[in-house]
Amino acid sequence: MNDMASYIRYSVFFLLVIIADMTQGQMMPLHEKYSRLPVGSIKPSGWLRNQMKCDMEGFVGNLDRLVPTLMNDSIYGSGRLKKHSKAKDLGNLKAGDAAGDEQYKWWNSETQSNWWDGFIRNAILLDDHQALEKIKSYINGVLKTQDEDGYLGIYDEELRYKFVSENGELWAKSTLLRGLLAYYDYCNDSALLNSIIMAVENVMTNYPLNSSNPFFAGTDFAGGVAHGLTFTDILDRLYQITGDRRYPVYAAFLYDNFSRNFSSEKDAQLPNILDKDFKLQSHGVHTYEHLRPLIVSAYATGRHDLIQALDIYLSRIRSCTTQSGGPIGDEWIAGRKADATMTGYEYCSIHELLDSYSVLFQKSGDLKAVNDIENIFFNAAQGSRNPDHSCIAYLKTDNSFEMEGSKNGLKEGEHPQTRYKYSSVHQDVAVCCVPNAGRITPYFIQTCWLKEGEDILVAPLIAPCNVTSSINGHPVSIEESTEYPYSNRVVFKIKTESEGSLKLKIRRPQWATSVESNKPFKTEEGFLIFNYDSVSDSVIELEFKTEVRVVEDSNQEKYFRYGALLYAFPIEAIESIGRVYTHDFKDFGYKAKDLQHYDYYINHKAMFKDGMIIAKLRNHDNQKIEEVNLIPIGKSILRQASFKLESVKTN
Repeated sequence: MNDMASYIRYSVFFLLVIIADMTQGQMMPLHEKYSRLPVGSIKPSGWLRNQMKCDMEGFVGNLDRLVPTLMNDSIYGSGRLKKHSKAKDLGNLKAGDAAGDEQYKWWNSETQSNWWDGFIRNAILLDDHQALEKIKSYINGVLKTQDEDGYLGIYDEELRYKFVSENGELWAKSTLLRGLLAYYDYCNDSALLNSIIMAVENVMTNYPLNSSNPFFAGTDFAGGVAHGLTFTDILDRLYQITGDRRYPVYAAFLYDNFSRNFSSEKDAQLPNILDKDFKLQSHGVHTYEHLRPLIVSAYATGRHDLIQALDIYLSRIRSCTTQSGGPIGDEWIAGRKADATMTGYEYCSIHELLDSYSVLFQKSGDLKAVNDIENIFFNAAQGSRNPDHSCIAYLKTDNSFEMEGSKNGLKEGEHPQTRYKYSSVHQDVAVCCVPNAGRITPYFIQTCWLKEGEDILVAPLIAPCNVTSSINGHPVSIEESTEYPYSNRVVFKIKTESEGSLKLKIRRPQWATSVESNKPFKTEEGFLIFNYDSVSDSVIELEFKTEVRVVEDSNQEKYFRYGALLYAFPIEAIESIGRVYTHDFKDFGYKAKDLQHYDYYINHKAMFKDGMIIAKLRNHDNQKIEEVNLIPIGKSILRQASFKLESVKTN
């Protein structure tokens, strides 16, 4: 597909699309519904803060100590890659990988920078002064590697911007600059922002708008090149900070160029999205992170084809997502639809899809996106953490009958699978999921509050946190106290130094049957609206009423829900220890003591009591109706979350 004829064909396709849109007057950027608050404006409290503190004392705060060789690689500085640089020994098992040595050359940039991004954000949100001092040293070290022309990256002068095959040029920059932008939000250092802008200008100069081909990489697997499309994250954030329209325009150029070239990660390429017979098939992480460049491009241009493609792509992604919010990513989607037992999801995929939905909600206000964020974070993400140790699952399934490497005991082809286990590193596969597990909570928190205009604060997600912002230039702070999602009560304590007006929008969860409040409110487009003509201090007390719900997936399997949470039958397990990194950090496997399966029983009489759902289910083996206790999926390791409606066996 990457020969000259294909390139010309794609170019003609895009030219016709652009001409058509210009004719119809649709080449206009779309209005963005909300604006983000700077990193650090929203601080966690309650159980969420406690979990983040444990993470900083655990795998998030210690990953650099657990894999020092990977973290100490000076790949952005004195160790920049040259023509004859050899692939690094990453300590992983390479059997079955899709790519050769080229991806291993840039891999450490991803590991380091994604970890630093999460570490920076956790430290800011927790006011961790010791960690913040460490971050200052890191930032200063990074900026010392910047060349006079602005280049920040992992390649020597003889290689940079001259690629015709696999490389990590834009990907290494994306992962690095996300962390630097988060720190800029916190410290508001103009010198740091100027360095970031210089680095981006260096890219735009060397890959000129509409007259370069940054995503040409031959016809072999080039996962690093495809990851580089997320450079649009940096462009989008810089636009939000500076208001410079060149950044979203350049983002749209990158997406179009990606769509014109051959890529093994083809799901998000525009012609494929618009092909009604195309099914998602690529590496899951790429598929879900590439939703963001499509969103940014659609809003940057207002092009009809991109808006149409966005709707199609979202529909395809949702068909690949389980009831917990876990998107297929084990590792390739391969044309499948989500299945509670047969399709696993990667922690990287969980994070990237959550981040993509966050961008979608910020720009569109689409409540489906924020419902998906809540589901992913409270169910798939929490359900892929180990509730007893500081570690996460690389791959997980909704129905998890064993965690000893393979997927529920199924063979994974010729090569043994090792991803279905818990680890604080996962070095035998790739040190990618653990860094992303450190990013997901801060990214979730940044969508808990947004602004609409200058006088409206919006709470699309309920979580224990405190927000500090301004309304019409006057400081305002809100303390949000709750055990949500484990309790559906929430209290908002509002403080402001001004007597001016305030409008507060709090999302009404889609599952709420009714809302009790101590203050009057209006309902508007899925939000509870509280209007104050004059407010200095006020307290809003809310309780969202609900009941046990039974939902069905595309395979007609039943799940039990209460509030925001998905519930599962916990399977008692025998824990085994694998690789030991230190006394506190190990790999863990789990085998069921007595594996029992349950079938759905129509007269289940499910009720919620003491944090559990108590329901009657049919024991698949003995056909007896038994009363079982279901717990939140996030508090489980081995579990059965979905239940088939089976006919009664007869002798």
